[in-house]
Amino acid sequence: MAMTLTGEQKAAILLRAIGEEAAAQVMKQLDPKEIKKLGTFMNGTAQISRDEEEAVISDFQAASAAGGVQFQGKEFIRSVLTKALGPEKAARIIESMARKTYPGLEALKWVDAKTLVQMLKVEHVQTVAVILAHLESEQAGQVLAGLPEAMRSDVALRLATMDEVQPDVLEELSLSLQETLMASSGLGTQSLGGPEVMAEILTRMDKANEGTIMGRIAEKSQPLADSIRALMFVFDDIIKLDDRGIQELMKEISKEDLPVALRGANPDVKAKFFKNMSSRAAEMLKEDMENRGPVKVSDVEKSQQNILKVCRKLEEEGRIVIAGAGEEML
Repeated sequence: MAMTLTGEQKAAILLRAIGEEAAAQVMKQLDPKEIKKLGTFMNGTAQISRDEEEAVISDFQAASAAGGVQFQGKEFIRSVLTKALGPEKAARIIESMARKTYPGLEALKWVDAKTLVQMLKVEHVQTVAVILAHLESEQAGQVLAGLPEAMRSDVALRLATMDEVQPDVLEELSLSLQETLMASSGLGTQSLGGPEVMAEILTRMDKANEGTIMGRIAEKSQPLADSIRALMFVFDDIIKLDDRGIQELMKEISKEDLPVALRGANPDVKAKFFKNMSSRAAEMLKEDMENRGPVKVSDVEKSQQNILKVCRKLEEEGRIVIAGAGEEML
């Protein structure tokens, strides 16, 4: 039934139900990452049963009848997104809709990381930092890791210390991309970069690059390095999830990733997972871990990153609450 569907699946069903024109207006407001997600689920809506579709529509109609949905301009978009994606994710998308955008920079989100590295490695480090601040954290991490080592740490430092960028700078940068991407103009300052963005990027990088970059930042400013570290959510921080959160996480993660990821986890994290399994399941997991033999560090990190991606997805859906590395759960 529809109650078991994820937020993205419900959104895909709802977009199909409201028709091409209305769905197109909603899709225009989404970033490339969200469009790709919804596109994947929309391709699969042919397999959705009539009962599931009617249940999603019924939920939406019930909210409308109760006054939770206003069919007026932006309020309609807000209500659709909130119903489909949850209040937190919807709020972030609506906030991005309200900001003045620079199409030349936004278009970079569609460019693969390798191509971006080739474009940016000849640019000034401040220019690269501004561009990375416009990208999704995962894409920015891939680009940062691919930059020459000589400029990687400098770019990271500029990004971590960046606050506001003047509109004329953003406009000039966007216009310089128009021959290969698209032109743009805009008004108003825009917050970019900062410790939060740097922390988000670093959590998606391998430990070697993370350590090098953090070391360079610490050399320049230990307080800045400490603030970034406090904002990072790494695999061992899973210990901060409550039991219900761990159980939700285990429903979604790959059975292949968990035994590999736990090989590199601290004993408390392992105990947290074992505690939330049946004794039989915990025993089978331990045997799986022992029988795998030596595991490459890169494989452990990859499996841990896969699980962290699921964590962030569940947080966006409101199914779990993640405390930062420097934050305690209440």
